[in-house]
Amino acid sequence: MKAVRTIKDPLAFQLLADETRRKIVYLLRVKEMSVSQLASELNLTPQAVYHHVKKLVKGGLAEVTREERCGHLIESHYRATAELFNLSHGKASAQSLRSKQLAKEQMTKILEALEKAGFALEYDEEKISQLVDVQSEQNDCCHDTSRLENIIYEMNDLDLLNKKTAVSLAKNLKMTDEEFQKEHEKRKKFRKALMTLLKKEY
Repeated sequence: MKAVRTIKDPLAFQLLADETRRKIVYLLRVKEMSVSQLASELNLTPQAVYHHVKKLVKGGLAEVTREERCGHLIESHYRATAELFNLSHGKASAQSLRSKQLAKEQMTKILEALEKAGFALEYDEEKISQLVDVQSEQNDCCHDTSRLENIIYEMNDLDLLNKKTAVSLAKNLKMTDEEFQKEHEKRKKFRKALMTLLKKEY
């Protein structure tokens, strides 16, 4: 299992738009489970769970870890392909409406968590949409660093926090001065959009 996996495939976004499949992925992030175990946990039939798991495997969000014989049947055990999935929907377009909606749902949950942490925020559907769009621009890196990310996240001698730091440093090393300046401007734009969510004191 990878520590972090960036999702850009529209198929994967469609899969995660389903609440049952999201629950299955959450469970498979914690430990490997069979279809019958998942069915028992979710109070669903094994047939229904198998249908979902099959789609998750095809979409690269889950994988078979082992198979064991149970009587005359062979039962597969599954796990998520990553501990953390980073959703990157790209620029909004007709093809990315589903992925943007999922990114908006994720952003809403994050903002709700910040409110629980003590931040006084004020936002609506439009502000969340704008924030997601600006974040998307910020996530568009000047270079394709997916190969570097894969190499770093496969390293066993770094923990998750250090892997994230290493990826950030790698991206900085790949940038020219001009690209770094553009990246800085994107971060300023994102922070400005974020600051508009703070409630004004009267």
